[in-house]
Amino acid sequence: MSKYPVVVISGEIMEEAPGLTLAEMAGICGLPAERIVQYVELGILEPTGATAHQWRFPAASVPRLLKAARLQRDLGVDASSLALVLDLLDEMDRLRSRLNRLCGPFGE
Repeated sequence: MSKYPVVVISGEIMEEAPGLTLAEMAGICGLPAERIVQYVELGILEPTGATAHQWRFPAASVPRLLKAARLQRDLGVDASSLALVLDLLDEMDRLRSRLNRLCGPFGE
């Protein structure tokens, strides 16, 4: 058992910018806008706005979009399975992070 107290800090990131447009997301990620629209339809990305012309994506969705594209391109993950795979990977990251906070990076 560690002789130092464990301090857990939590918070919420608040973005000041209105978000990225569909065209900006496509440009940043190097993907066609049609694929991003497909990812929104599958629930992989959740922009604000009622129509594709009004959509705004938080900057935090860029890594998720890139990960989805890599899973599909490199591992052949079916588009309909991407949301589940991404959610499971996110959960693994959260659990790994929590374990590291509680036990240290080497399980001490």
